Amino acid sequence: MRRRLDDIAGRLLLRLAVVLHQTVTGRDARERLQGRRNRMVRAAYRRGVPVEELAERMQLTPSWIRQVLNGKKPAVEETA
Repeated sequence: MRRRLDDIAGRLLLRLAVVLHQTVTGRDARERLQGRRNRMVRAAYRRGVPVEELAERMQLTPSWIRQVLNGKKPAVEETA
């Protein structure tokens, strides 16, 4: 049961990250939202969502997702 809840929570976190990713505006707001998005991507990954799915749903490259997961701030958004 715990694994199923983690899976559901991970997918929900991914969906929220996608929404934040798509609603980015203004420099300060963009940085805040990207920080939140990156935290949600990390949380979704910890809940078992694979890197490939994160990259596909976020429309970013797997290498960009891995940089976020490692706590680095990617210099440029790399779209897939």
